[in-house]
Amino acid sequence: MNATPPTTDSTDQPSAAELQDSLVATARHLQRIGVLHLPAGDAAAGSQWFDQLAAPVASQAPVASQGPVAVEGVPAAAPPAAAPAAPAAAPPAAAANPASAAAPAAVPDGEANTPYPPSLPIADRETQLAQLAAQVAGCVRCDELVCYRKQTVFGEGNPQARVAFFGEAPGADEDRQGRPFVGRAGQLLTKMIEACTLRREDVYILNTLKCRPPENRNPLPHELDNCRSYFEAQFNLIQPEYIVCLGLFAAQSLLRSKLSVGRLRGRFHAYHNSKVLVTYHPSYLLRTASAKRLAWEDLQIMMADMGIRR
Repeated sequence: MNATPPTTDSTDQPSAAELQDSLVATARHLQRIGVLHLPAGDAAAGSQWFDQLAAPVASQAPVASQGPVAVEGVPAAAPPAAAPAAPAAAPPAAAANPASAAAPAAVPDGEANTPYPPSLPIADRETQLAQLAAQVAGCVRCDELVCYRKQTVFGEGNPQARVAFFGEAPGADEDRQGRPFVGRAGQLLTKMIEACTLRREDVYILNTLKCRPPENRNPLPHELDNCRSYFEAQFNLIQPEYIVCLGLFAAQSLLRSKLSVGRLRGRFHAYHNSKVLVTYHPSYLLRTASAKRLAWEDLQIMMADMGIRR
């Protein structure tokens, strides 16, 4: 553990603020290693917890949970029916089976767990998407991208699509044409969409970044943050039933997760009312033919849920 409880005795008790700081540090560490929810406790409960760690094993007793608390970026879960006793030498959350930490779907933070705002009629969606595209075209939030781009790549497709495909960033072909996924990777994506018995005009296609990074480098954290409000607004307007995240940056950005594609794929995650499926980016599939089978397995999960049979 990164956070080490303070040593206490009868004459030197930690303050409530010190206990809170230590608990927060411990919670953040557990979140980084995959623990999503922790039992809450007030300062007195925290003091009792630290006293247990400092005391001999034989004298320790389990501390009752005080209810759920949300770790930063992770909403609180419903309280369990009965809190299990904590192990003697570790905080209560460490009692979880290590294999189970990777099993739950990644949890988006903040408002991403709430329902979408009320949906708009198709004409209003089209109008607001056009207004948002014009705003994106004039965006100057990222100095390097503004200097490098030929034009922005907003997104395209059915404004009331049932499925949205969410990629990472435009490439050279996309930057030149102002449309998402029109190069070799786009041709493969079209085949993937058609394999799902859909057409490009049936779905909506967008990226995390609206500008091409220089030399097709990976998006930088501040660039992803600068573009977040744009793609979130697109999803709020379209409200797809399914979102297919293509590649690492799309998945981590949407789900606010640090897990790899391999850890996130194979099951649904949640973003507002949308079911989120994570799979490999078409560019990766062009380089790694063996991953195409895995991507097809992922798409079949969505197809089965949609009631599509082939």
